Amino acid sequence: MIPMRIFISSVQKEFASERAALRDYLASDALLRRFFEVFVFEDVPAADQRADALYLAEVDKADVYLGLFGEDYGFQDAEGVSPTEREFDRATEQNKTRLIYVKGADDATKHAKMQALIRRAGADLIRRRFGSTSELIASVYASLVQLLVDRDLIRQGPFDATPSLQATVADLDHERILRFVRTARAARSFPLPDGVPDLDLLAHLNLLDKGRPVNAAVLLFAHKPQRFFITSQIKCAHFHGTEVAKPIPSYQVYKGTLFELVDQAVDFVMSKLNLSVGTRAESVQAPVQYEIPQEVVVEAIVNAVAHRDYTSNASVQVMLFADRLEVWNPGQLPPSLTLAKLRLPHASVPANPLIAEPLYLARYIERMGTGTGDMIRRCREAGLREPEFSLTDSFVTTLWRPAGRVTGQVTGQVTGQVTGQVTGEVARLLLVAVEPMKSAELQDALRLRHRENFRNLYLLPALEAGLFEMTIPDKPQSSKQQYRLTTKGLAVRNALPKELP
Repeated sequence: MIPMRIFISSVQKEFASERAALRDYLASDALLRRFFEVFVFEDVPAADQRADALYLAEVDKADVYLGLFGEDYGFQDAEGVSPTEREFDRATEQNKTRLIYVKGADDATKHAKMQALIRRAGADLIRRRFGSTSELIASVYASLVQLLVDRDLIRQGPFDATPSLQATVADLDHERILRFVRTARAARSFPLPDGVPDLDLLAHLNLLDKGRPVNAAVLLFAHKPQRFFITSQIKCAHFHGTEVAKPIPSYQVYKGTLFELVDQAVDFVMSKLNLSVGTRAESVQAPVQYEIPQEVVVEAIVNAVAHRDYTSNASVQVMLFADRLEVWNPGQLPPSLTLAKLRLPHASVPANPLIAEPLYLARYIERMGTGTGDMIRRCREAGLREPEFSLTDSFVTTLWRPAGRVTGQVTGQVTGQVTGQVTGEVARLLLVAVEPMKSAELQDALRLRHRENFRNLYLLPALEAGLFEMTIPDKPQSSKQQYRLTTKGLAVRNALPKELP
């Protein structure tokens, strides 16, 4: 089959990096590179030919016109028309497939002629808006996959872009969608406003297909995602030794949306790692340091969730041993990546781009394509062995704990008649507590991510043991509610070491 040719609107300097990113992504994606080749003007060598004639000739040869419309209108010819508008008009005259992407949510600051072009394009085309390069890539990806489906060139899209066979929009949780919009606006200046209708948000993220949610939407926002994808859960286990052995001291199977899975799995690991608490010499809040940097643990688990094969009957597994943390992901590397390339700067090639993009927008992924490099760097800075990556029937990330450290589960046996027994989670809470603090402040002090886990494993047991008390006991749900150490709690904290295994 001869690949279809994509012409990306040409000479605007404003989009040089976006053109290059689209070209590189489409060339590396295992599916799209079979069907498309990309023309960008940066790849054209110097020639004795007028640039405008060259680009219009390329539009003539193209099957798909991909227009990037931004702030600038660009150079204007003798008739006051820019190359971008000439190219769009030529594609329109020749009935080319036209895909239009507009940068930003507000056109008010754009050049007047660019505003007019955007309005004209919107008269008979669906325009997609984007705020970042990664968002643009996800949107183009979804559009091109849909083009292939519409032309019967593929029978089914990638897993995350495939319409759910069972779920409907009614199965999605409005509150979770609302929280995502608020988080994405604060974290990444997401262009859609608070209160945006659910369907508009889903359409913006390419999570709808003919009115039905795609699999990514179900995994990200459904009331009960495991009702539709039972293996999307995460299994977490903690072993005192260096091998898998029964009995397992601690084992949890977590369910929920992908955001909740990451939060719960991260908190499971952090609750078992050695923790040291510094002094309050410089601030009221004592500094907390875990033996493996939390950012590294998050990256390993997020990578497993974002890049796994969701058609597999296996689940993500997180296993903490005395000397290491292993994260098992039922998936494989894309063809363009190798284990060696993971340790070097490399392009981002997400296995599930419609899943990866919302994770990025909610700041679960910091920068596309830099995750493994950041993990290696942070481990070096913490004085740890570099992470290891391996392939079996799964992709395995191994993070090493410090050599020579005493590890193991806190049993909570603290000497003294007054202290009794406390769990490892409660002991950690006692160490970071100052008086008084709100629930969210205590959770932040421990750098935990999942509110329900914190409440059920840390705060409620501390209250039940009489180690903490409410400042407004007759109004337990008050927005002003805070928690402080009791006399018993203070005694237990004073008996605890400043470093907990």
